Amino acid sequence: MIELQAATIKAGDFSLNEISFRIETGEYAVLMGPTGQGKTTILEAICGLRQLARGKIILKGRDVTGLSPAERAIGYVPQDLVLFPTMTVRQQLEFALDVRRVKRQRQKARVEELAELLGISYLLSRKINGLSGGESQRVALGRALSFEPNVLLLDEPLSALDESTRLAMHELLRNVQDQTGVTTLHVTHSQEEADALADRQLILENQEIRERSEGQDSTSDEH
Repeated sequence: MIELQAATIKAGDFSLNEISFRIETGEYAVLMGPTGQGKTTILEAICGLRQLARGKIILKGRDVTGLSPAERAIGYVPQDLVLFPTMTVRQQLEFALDVRRVKRQRQKARVEELAELLGISYLLSRKINGLSGGESQRVALGRALSFEPNVLLLDEPLSALDESTRLAMHELLRNVQDQTGVTTLHVTHSQEEADALADRQLILENQEIRERSEGQDSTSDEH
């Protein structure tokens, strides 16, 4: 479960005021809205990368407003992926497990499990240079899921991919959701993406979040 309660978030001269919404446990929610409205700012606040000026963030029934990013059990895939250039794919997937001091035997089993789920077993010994966009996205997703987070946040994860790769990633993301049940909040500008993936669609516009109802006009709001 992800819940924002009257959250005010400041980012330089920009601020979001009194933002509230709730995503139920196991839901795949997509957050849309015009450029510059603060969608990424919301993800950063949920992660703990931005502190709230007021309000609360509740994850899985726990108030995490004052906790550090590491204490929030969140898997996060930022738009630029931020993969480690000197590490192999296996090491990328092991990273969060190493930090949490997971035993090596469990690390190995978890990496193999993720690699099979994401279709990247053949990449485990490779470094990041030379991977395709779709392969890189799968690695970033695997790293975010490695420690079995309570919540998964995705910031426009498919925006740089070609059409056929995007369609394959739609199928992969739905399969990951079905297999893991992780509560997911996914930011996108693509209505097609939202329709393919979302259990619920949220729209951020003019400092307010509303839910897009079924059958509502799906004209793209990409600017």
